[in-house]
Parts: sequence; structure tokens; C-alpha cells
Amino acid sequence: MHMDFSWSETQRRLFDDLEAYIRAEVRTDVVAADREGRFDRAGWEAFGRFGLTGLPIPRSYGGRGCDALTTVGALERLGYVCADHGLMFTLHAHLWTVVIPLLAIGTEAQKGKYLPLLASGQWVGGNAMTEPGAGSDAFSLETTAHREGDSYILNGHKSFVSNAPIADLLTVYATVDRAQGPAGITVFLVETTRPGITIRPIEKMGLRTSPSGEVVFTDCRVPVFNRLGEEGAGGFVFMRSMTWERGCILATAVGAMRRMLEQCVRFARTRRQYGQAIGKYQQVAMRLVGMKERLEASRLLLYFIAWLLTEKRPAYMEAALTKRFISEAWVQTCEDAIQIHGSLGYRVESGIERELRDALGSRLYSGTNEIQANLVASLLGL
Repeated sequence: MHMDFSWSETQRRLFDDLEAYIRAEVRTDVVAADREGRFDRAGWEAFGRFGLTGLPIPRSYGGRGCDALTTVGALERLGYVCADHGLMFTLHAHLWTVVIPLLAIGTEAQKGKYLPLLASGQWVGGNAMTEPGAGSDAFSLETTAHREGDSYILNGHKSFVSNAPIADLLTVYATVDRAQGPAGITVFLVETTRPGITIRPIEKMGLRTSPSGEVVFTDCRVPVFNRLGEEGAGGFVFMRSMTWERGCILATAVGAMRRMLEQCVRFARTRRQYGQAIGKYQQVAMRLVGMKERLEASRLLLYFIAWLLTEKRPAYMEAALTKRFISEAWVQTCEDAIQIHGSLGYRVESGIERELRDALGSRLYSGTNEIQANLVASLLGL
């Protein structure tokens, strides 16, 4: 098989234009926004104007029509130039848990109604899968969907819903028949303005600028039109969505690791102790070398999974490996950055401690790293 990860002139121009645009248009004080737990709506609208909210959506629906490799390249550059990981996490949830499933199995009527709104950023997408008793064990759902004529009646409680307080459209996973287990799981596109939906915001350790919440459905009536795929297709939809999410959600983290490495190298060259730059000390230099190694390995894994997705090849195990490796690399890079900066890195104003808090969440979302290891082990026949 032939893989070529060199960028074309068109792709390089896209990435450079993206960097210049974000520097000019997204100017949030991230330290203050993190402290206040405030979502940058203006930043989101800027994402929409550039087309970030519709990167993989075909141009016929208002998107940019990018393949997976171009998409992760753009997101990597976004992570390099933007420090608001909460805003970027909102984008990831929007793309991987709503846009990708809709593209995969949505009807033409569903695509025509929702994709232009999602592509433009006018609407925010979110995902309602996790429940109080169904986290890692994703398919042990209690939320039910009972059909009545041309509608389904949803009842249940979702406990950790990305983008819930700001979402316009949720992918909601519910069972139409508990006796069927995973075969009863069905997906619905649910507009959050429907009666019978209660949303309660939750606070998090990191990613505080990306609103999350609990969602309770009480006799919420959803038209059959809004069922995504057939009854019982939820397992397929979820696994496809997770493959894209696990493989691509840390593209921005790769960009962030590059930014942090460059910041730490500059600091190590200019910060002097005992008469010389601290980068001359072997222990500091070795931390920087480790940061560089992790960055390059993470980037190759990211590009490989994106290539597999672009070529429509199986990528389930590779997605789990990519998510697990990059998340651990990101956390370690943030810890190294704090250690290199010493007490300066521990201060809120530096932004580095926030990077670490945001990075820690990557070990948990999209399936914990322990779950990723279990998946890989099972696919190895263990």
C-alpha cells in the first residue's frame, strides 16, 4: 500500500489561511474564559465563517468537502494557533458525533435539512450516549424509545452530554427493546427545542470553555423522520462514529504539542540559571527531546488513521491505538512543559496548567484509555 503524507499546494494554502484567519478573528482571553467557564460564541461563529464546522461536509451541503487527511491537517494547524481547547472540543463533538453519522447513513431529506445548518456553524451538534449506569459499558442503556404512530416517545437520563447547554441538535441513543440488548439500540436526531427535554449544565476540571450537561427526556416526542438509520442500527452508528472520533479528536492536540514544544525551546534558550541557558542542562534537554519524539510519533499515527479513513479501509483498532497514544503523549508533554518552566508554569497566567487540565480529559472521553487497551487486546485475540 502506498501512503504519501506530503501536502499539496492547495492543502498548504488552506492551512496557512486558517492560521492567519484564527490569529485575526479568535482573540478570546482563554485564562478568563476558563476561570468563568464561558463558551466563546464569537469564536464558534468565526469557526463557522471559515468552514471549520463543515470541514468534511460536501460542498453541495455548504461544507468544505475535505477528505479525512485534509481535515486532520486543518485541525492540527488549528490546535497550533488556538489555545482554547474547550472551543475546539465543542468542534470535535459537533463533527464526529453528529456530522459523521449523518453523512454516513442519513437520508437525503435529513442531510438537506440539517447539514447546511451544521456546516455553517449556525447550529451546534452534540452527543447523548453516556448515562449514569452506561459509561464504558456504552450499550447498557436505560433510555427508551417507544413508537407511537409517526413518532417515538423518549424517556431517560443522559449524564455527560458534550455541548448540551448550547446544542441545537443531539444524536440520542436509546433502546427500542431492552430484551434485544445492543440490537435494540437506535439513534435519533433530536432538536433541543422539543418539549420534554431538560438540560442541566455540569462543571468540569478542564475543558471548562466547552459546555457539557445532563439531559433528561420526559415523554419527548420525536418524529420517525428523525430516526437515524433503521431500528437497531445504533451499534453500527456508534462504532463508526467512535472510529472517526477516536482517530481524529486529538488532531488539535498534536498542534498544541508542537506549540508547547516551540514555547519550551524558546524558554530553555533564554532562561538562564547558574550562568547558562537551562537548555544546556541535560535533564532539561532530555525533556525537550522527549516532547519532540512524542510529537512526531503522534503526528504519524494521526496521519495514518486519517489515510485509512480517506481510503475507506478498516480502522477500528488503529483508531483506539491513536487515541490512547496521543492522549498519553499530550499529558506527558504538558507535565514536561510545567517542569521546564518551574513555578512559572504552575501559575494560571502561563496557560500551561490549563493545558494540562484540558489534556487530562483526553484519557477519559471517547472511551477511557483502559477501554482502548481492552479493545486492542481483544482484536489481537487475547
